[in-house]
Amino acid sequence: MTVTKEILVNSIEDHLDLPKIKSNEVFESLMGIIKSTLESGEDVLISGFGKFCVKDKNERRGRNPATGGDKMMRARRVIVFKYSGILRDMINGKE
Repeated sequence: MTVTKEILVNSIEDHLDLPKIKSNEVFESLMGIIKSTLESGEDVLISGFGKFCVKDKNERRGRNPATGGDKMMRARRVIVFKYSGILRDMINGKE
């Protein structure tokens, strides 16, 4: 099962005993902080979970699979997630 925004907001509501509107505000504030930090090019480190990094990709030659034609793909920035060792161990049942 995929954890959705609604499930996360409901979890915040249950764990912190907040009304749904406040739980949604907490979630939206957190996402806003993460988005603006990544947009500025800085990394977001959440201890025990992982690190979201912004990486620059250079311009490169690509291929259109439908037509087989070559195309130059523009330089761009991507977000990469590097999980922490603690999270990896939890997922693999190690403590």
